[in-house]
Amino acid sequence: MSTASDLVLPATDHDATSAAKLNWLRAGLLGANDGIVSVAAVLVGVAGTGVGQGPVIAAGAAALVGGAVSMALGEYVSVSGARDAQRTGQAAQQAELEAESEDAATIAAHYRALGVTDAVAASVAEELVRPEVRRRRAAAALRDAEDEVVSPWRAAWVSAATFTTGAALPFLAMLLAPESVRVVVTVVAVLLALAATGTTGATLGGAPRARATIRVVSGGALALAATYAAGAVLGAHAL
Repeated sequence: MSTASDLVLPATDHDATSAAKLNWLRAGLLGANDGIVSVAAVLVGVAGTGVGQGPVIAAGAAALVGGAVSMALGEYVSVSGARDAQRTGQAAQQAELEAESEDAATIAAHYRALGVTDAVAASVAEELVRPEVRRRRAAAALRDAEDEVVSPWRAAWVSAATFTTGAALPFLAMLLAPESVRVVVTVVAVLLALAATGTTGATLGGAPRARATIRVVSGGALALAATYAAGAVLGAHAL
């Protein structure tokens, strides 16, 4: 049940909006990071077999498109489920606000504790307990909560776009670099990009930047080394 303190507008609306934007930025960085590592791993792994440029680029393009679609679908399903649960909770909250039994004396006491004069506190409390005012408060709370519901379509497009943006880097590096150094150029480009995303993510999250960057770069380097080794073994014994 709501308390009198719920009647006071929060002073952290700006902070909540900023936090939401930071969450979107972090999600974007994670999507880009996934695109960089997963597509680069495919490219380097296929290149490790020793095949020509054509099959490598074809595999990279398939990994880019498939990964973007997979990310979008996964995000859409996940956010849709979260949105449905959130709206169910909002409907229950609205019903609770409409049926709340908080009396005028409790509300007035809350405002007096904030320094409001007795007469004004009593007058405000009498207004707030009126049924029509309670209904309007409940409707306003539902509208505010609705603004916080994330669109599944928006989440899907953001996820696909950030994945594609990240994946474009190793794809272009492998496509444009001379064939003799294509793997080296791609690995260097990927590690530099991972260092940038790791540093940016740590800065947004307030974490130690050096540790986060080393962790991200090390993980990416391990993935590239593993896929290249697998491709080299496959190329030597199966192709």
